Amino acid sequence: MKLIIANDYAAMSELACSFIAKKLDQLENPVFGLATGSTPEGLYKCLIEKFNQGKVTFKNITTFNLDEYVGLEKDNPNSYHTYMKEKFFKHIDISMDRVHLPNGVAANLQQECSDYEKLIQTAGHIDVQILGLGINGHIGFNEPGTPFSSRTHIVELDESTRQANARFFSSIEQVPVKAITMGIDTIMESKEILLIVSGEKKANALARLIKGETSENFPASILKKHKHVTIIADKSAASNLD
Repeated sequence: MKLIIANDYAAMSELACSFIAKKLDQLENPVFGLATGSTPEGLYKCLIEKFNQGKVTFKNITTFNLDEYVGLEKDNPNSYHTYMKEKFFKHIDISMDRVHLPNGVAANLQQECSDYEKLIQTAGHIDVQILGLGINGHIGFNEPGTPFSSRTHIVELDESTRQANARFFSSIEQVPVKAITMGIDTIMESKEILLIVSGEKKANALARLIKGETSENFPASILKKHKHVTIIADKSAASNLD
């Protein structure tokens, strides 16, 4: 794993943006795995700015998001479909028929998981997967205890994850209890992984990832077995690494 420490959140976002922009330039038909939450917002803003400056194009990109809440319609303000549209997609020249997110209201959720896996396989696997790091070590919505061999599946959200995401909802009761998430093995098949980590709340998790053992009790620890992982963290997130 390559670790890059940035001064602050803005610097972390800029470095991540430069990393992604370089990959966009290098790859003819890039397949990217995208993340949601507060951490990648700065990255998406930087990429939008580069697009507006004519420095990058997203015309040839195919994207797969990590996850979606079960039970939220695509147009729900708290769905990840809405997040991606508002925070990124509507501001760039991406072709929406090459954008993929799990359908959290599919009639057959198990079939939706299988279909999503097939879409990723058909695309030729993901060139670069963007990840955030949960305070309990989750990647995607793969909570502690998720088998490293998991493929796209339905997961019961850990209480700490629901509490962390409650700030996006009017109350904790409105936070869904389940999600569809790309599996750990699916994530590990990505050719390259970019993990972005920000804030003091993530310091213990990042330290455990770097210094701790590989265990299904801490899903992100599997990243140590991937050949091409770049971690970009701000100083607050890296504060426990000394």
